[in-house]
Amino acid sequence: MAERTTEGSGGISSLLCILCLVWPTWALGSDSLVSDVADASAFPLVAAGQAATIVHDAADHAVVAIAARDLAMDIGRVSGVTPAVTTEHPSGPGTWVLIGTLGRSPLIDELARAGKLDTVTLAGKWETFLIAVVEAPLPGVGRALVVAGSDRRGTAFGAYELAQQIGVSPWHWWSDVPPRRSASLFIRAGVTVVGPPSVKYRGVFINDEDWGLQPWAAQTFAPEEGGIGPKTYRRVFELLLRLKANTLWPAMHACTKPFNAFPENAKLADDYAIVMGSSHAEPMLRNNVGEWTAPKDDYNYVANRDGMLAYWAERLRTNGRFENIYTLGMRGIHDSNMVGPTTDAERIATLERIFADQRALIAKHASPEVERVPQMFCAYKEVLDLYRQGLRVPDDVTIVWPDDNFGYIRNFATPAERAARPGGFGVYYHISYLGRPLAYLWLNTTPPALIWEEMHKAYEHGADRIWIVNVGDIKPMEIGTEFFLQMAWDVDRWHPDNLDQFLRAWAAREFGEAHAAEIAAIMQEYFQLNFQRRPEHLQWWLPKEVPRRSPLTAEEIVARNQLCFALQERIWRLHAAITGPQADAFAQLVFYPVLGSTLANQRYFRGETGDIAGAQGKDARLQLATQHLNEIVAAGKWRGFMHLEPADDDWKSMRIAPWQPGAIPPGEAPRMAPEGFVSLETESFDAAVRAPGATWTIVPGLGRTGPGAVVVQPSTAATVDLALAATEAPRLEYRVTFARPGPRSVTVYLLPTHAISAGADLRCAIGLGDGPLQLLANTRRDGSPEWAQGVLANAVTARATLEIPASGDHTLRLYGLEPGVVVDKLVIHDPTAALGYLGPPERRTEE
Repeated sequence: MAERTTEGSGGISSLLCILCLVWPTWALGSDSLVSDVADASAFPLVAAGQAATIVHDAADHAVVAIAARDLAMDIGRVSGVTPAVTTEHPSGPGTWVLIGTLGRSPLIDELARAGKLDTVTLAGKWETFLIAVVEAPLPGVGRALVVAGSDRRGTAFGAYELAQQIGVSPWHWWSDVPPRRSASLFIRAGVTVVGPPSVKYRGVFINDEDWGLQPWAAQTFAPEEGGIGPKTYRRVFELLLRLKANTLWPAMHACTKPFNAFPENAKLADDYAIVMGSSHAEPMLRNNVGEWTAPKDDYNYVANRDGMLAYWAERLRTNGRFENIYTLGMRGIHDSNMVGPTTDAERIATLERIFADQRALIAKHASPEVERVPQMFCAYKEVLDLYRQGLRVPDDVTIVWPDDNFGYIRNFATPAERAARPGGFGVYYHISYLGRPLAYLWLNTTPPALIWEEMHKAYEHGADRIWIVNVGDIKPMEIGTEFFLQMAWDVDRWHPDNLDQFLRAWAAREFGEAHAAEIAAIMQEYFQLNFQRRPEHLQWWLPKEVPRRSPLTAEEIVARNQLCFALQERIWRLHAAITGPQADAFAQLVFYPVLGSTLANQRYFRGETGDIAGAQGKDARLQLATQHLNEIVAAGKWRGFMHLEPADDDWKSMRIAPWQPGAIPPGEAPRMAPEGFVSLETESFDAAVRAPGATWTIVPGLGRTGPGAVVVQPSTAATVDLALAATEAPRLEYRVTFARPGPRSVTVYLLPTHAISAGADLRCAIGLGDGPLQLLANTRRDGSPEWAQGVLANAVTARATLEIPASGDHTLRLYGLEPGVVVDKLVIHDPTAALGYLGPPERRTEE
């Protein structure tokens, strides 16, 4: 866990351990280090038109010089006064900011030897830093602000944290968020220590860049490099450091030049202290679609072992001296099944030989202590099945579990696996995806609450070594990217008691307190609207299937259209209020995503209800909004970046069909039964009863309806047999009223998570009072048609029959049998009742 320790201006060593708290890294928060007003003990970073001089050692790492330069520019952005940056030893009565790495910076080491800086909290730590106001640090120097790191990234993170504290958003360049302005900046006295991070390697995968980052770079930002190259990666690396990330899987589609096609890219990454890796389909840092120049059929370890070894060895010879994570294993050239073996047994044996050969290359070209070199194996798609069948991965290699490409993690390590693997475990997660059943590449619609539920669950099961998130083109995935990386830095930063404050804190940092509450409320409704159905999934047939209508009832369509209108009215009011420097950031981060998704919904449902002219009008507005974002916002800085989905006819087998008027079959939407049901939002329970070691927990912001959903916590709790549930399972209680006795159908709406125990069902149980319990179990399997519909709807159901013994009031009990099962809604209804797409609205009394 990333921790903060703090003290006053007295003795450092005696007070460093007085307080140990999580340090919120949101600038301008209540725990900010920065003030605009001086006090006797504060350090004047900028005062009376003068800025403290920034000093770093020439002998320190390259990233320290980069971070020092960026900090100076950030101070200038905020105050209008840009500090001088020097490598000269400080002297004289001025004010100084000393930045350096313990053991690498002679300046920091001198402070430690003189007893001016207690570095016990840094020594031997991973990516840890301190920020301290030090009195008389050096002869002739009255005061200094010291930013010291345990290693090169720790130092850089400290400098960028200070930049964020004074009011510079990590997204100042990528989303044009303006800095706050203040002519004076004072740093609170004392010592603050942050780190080490919860997850060792934390980063992003730039992927499916064909319709955003690559054409923008080629046409607008870096045409001289033909697209994504050193100029773009420099901006990516800076962003990662500002977000306290340290790892990158670079862009790899055929439209983009391979990362190592530019020899300077690897050195640039090392200058920024970024650890380079490669995706599950690109072993040994090789970009297969751009670098494999032999015939496609030769990409076959069984038939061409020598050729494969030479291919991998070439990259190790050029890049082995840098800090890398080597992906082991092998799949097809571009994310397809491995060529050569024809049975699972042959695939397992081949992969184990590949592991041995790849590790021999690492030992030869990178380090003979191969067990100390970071390596990973991603059990993606069909490879996970091979692992479950007994594939042996060397113990020092990190096994990275994938999600199912829609945000639901497919596997979790058992206690025995965790104990036996010093290499640990990690997660490869998606908030953008090109693939089946339908891609989602346009907008950022994965709720932070889902990221929290899945990633916290993974962390509880030992996935703390590598976290990588597929962010597509980076934009417009800013919110999801930052939340994911904040969790990776400090997994306890957000939890069910404060998760609903994330969007407000984000909005306050980017747009100020005046609009933060309204922006957060709008974005929460935006995430729930699109969790019900992503805008890229607004068709209820898959490619090559016959078009069909949505299952929404007439009432649900009306309610959805009304919500879209209401959101549009609210963002237009904000659009009128947020002007000046903040307008461009608001357009990118709030206005376009909300307007775009609501227009896409109105276009679809106008078309489905036969209002072709209305649908065409919404389509025209959507096209204009996209053009405005590309051409007008930020004076055309992002020209060519945003494209509606689908942007073209490529990859048609896994993308939504282009919108066309009249494509949806005509007909009437069904109407929801006005009576004959009890419907419960599971988070609105009347009582909660804990069990030994387990309890139901509300996760705010999660689920398709209502303000949250419930899940059994911790996710490491034991499974409970149905026969023992009444006494050993946690339960929730709801007061309900039935109009008559007799049997009822029960439908429970679950999120399509994957069971913690591989192959298990998603199970819970219900009962009336002390009556018999009924099992509710969803048995859908990963990759099945039921799975496909479940991830598109973000819901699966389980059904049972409940006997109502008498009319009147009853207590309904919901029992948690399996940790990790997320329950969203519970409906008790007549078998013939129409439940619609989302289930009927909450009602406790049957009519």
